[in-house]
Amino acid sequence: MSALGQIGELWQLVPVQRAGGGLLLAAFGLPIVGVVIVGLDIMPVRFAMMHVALLGIAVGQLLGLDPVLCALVACALAGAGVAPLARTADGLSGAMGLLMSLAIAAALLLLALSGVNANGAFALLWGSILAVRPADLAVLGALAVAVPALFVWRRRDLALLLHDRELAQCSGVAVQRLTVLLLVLVAVAVAGAIRLTGALLVDALTLLPALAARRLGRSLVSITAWAVGIGVVVNVVGFLLSLAWDLPPGPVLVLAAGAVALVAHLIPERRTRSWRLPAASSAPSPH
Repeated sequence: MSALGQIGELWQLVPVQRAGGGLLLAAFGLPIVGVVIVGLDIMPVRFAMMHVALLGIAVGQLLGLDPVLCALVACALAGAGVAPLARTADGLSGAMGLLMSLAIAAALLLLALSGVNANGAFALLWGSILAVRPADLAVLGALAVAVPALFVWRRRDLALLLHDRELAQCSGVAVQRLTVLLLVLVAVAVAGAIRLTGALLVDALTLLPALAARRLGRSLVSITAWAVGIGVVVNVVGFLLSLAWDLPPGPVLVLAAGAVALVAHLIPERRTRSWRLPAASSAPSPH
């Protein structure tokens, strides 16, 4: 059977349709979250949230609740809790290291004491894209609407915050509240992508498109547009390749997104003003 024939046959299956729909929804929200991660220099957060998600999954299995829902709640609470430490990247890195250690230790202890089979919990770290449920699609759909809406609504404030926290505060931006909201979105996005690529490969949907887009765009708007466009192309092409060649989708998505990011960084850098300067220059002068 040809590759196209195999894709057509597999696409008739409901789990495959849900997986494809989930990846498409993810492409409209998660790459923008990646732009925030890169702009705020909070990359340690995504590692910490992987461990917090595992703790949430362990709690869910112990209590007989939906493990992914528990992971979402745990990540959202953790994201809000670390917001006061996000004043500097160094301060946040130390807090994330502590959070990672405590979360993984608590998760392993819960799994050991409860006697729950740990295989189900750890399986979500690698993802199970064909196990995507309507509830997972609802979460990804909410992110696909909420994240771009926040960008459109608070674009100037976001640009100022990504440029300089103190400048944003002096310009009247509610820095603390906006930071809490962004960290919660980052945390929920990591948890929401668990079934698609697994917590360990979530960078394929968030960070890698943003890294490529930052090289290609000249403004916050263009970087965001590039990130979403790259996310859509990578998710669609990567998923179709995995179906055609019977490969695990998660690694294929990571390799595809990584290849795009690598090619983007091989392009000679254009000498242009920072993508954050247009918004920053619109801030009121201190004099």
